[in-house]
Amino acid sequence: MSYSFTATETKTFTLTHARHLAAKVAADLKRLQRLYGHITDQRIAEFEGEATELLRQGYLETVTYGFRREGSWTEPTLRYTASELENGGTDDDPGRVRPGIDISGASFHSYLTYNSAWWALTPDQRAAIEGQLPLQRTGQAEPLVNGYFVDDKTYSSGGRSLGRSSVRSY
Repeated sequence: MSYSFTATETKTFTLTHARHLAAKVAADLKRLQRLYGHITDQRIAEFEGEATELLRQGYLETVTYGFRREGSWTEPTLRYTASELENGGTDDDPGRVRPGIDISGASFHSYLTYNSAWWALTPDQRAAIEGQLPLQRTGQAEPLVNGYFVDDKTYSSGGRSLGRSSVRSY
């Protein structure tokens, strides 16, 4: 006699999951604010709202927050990359932003890229989603990096994750 067993698991990524991930990004931004200034609470709330909505709808590829000097990302800059989780996943605590970095001559910026699902939408659909977001972005070339990115944290919830990487100088 033989038996077979089949299991199916469905994960639904909800607004609660998206808020969980975006709140970790906001906590990192608050740490940047505390250490380096340049970011208002209002702007952090806008970034958090944008990340929440784009994560919820599944359109975020990467978003970078940090300092640019002479057109290039420099320390302290954080990049988040959205992805699907294969099995489980790590959900690190936010933080560990490097203190004491010289940001003289640098200004705070953010840069966002969308994934292929976004580009599969019609221009009208993209415009409708952009109209729901708390801030409006303009198109421009992605800045270069003065150094390199190092993966340092992973935030996960509901079968999706945000991998965080930080700029390090050569």
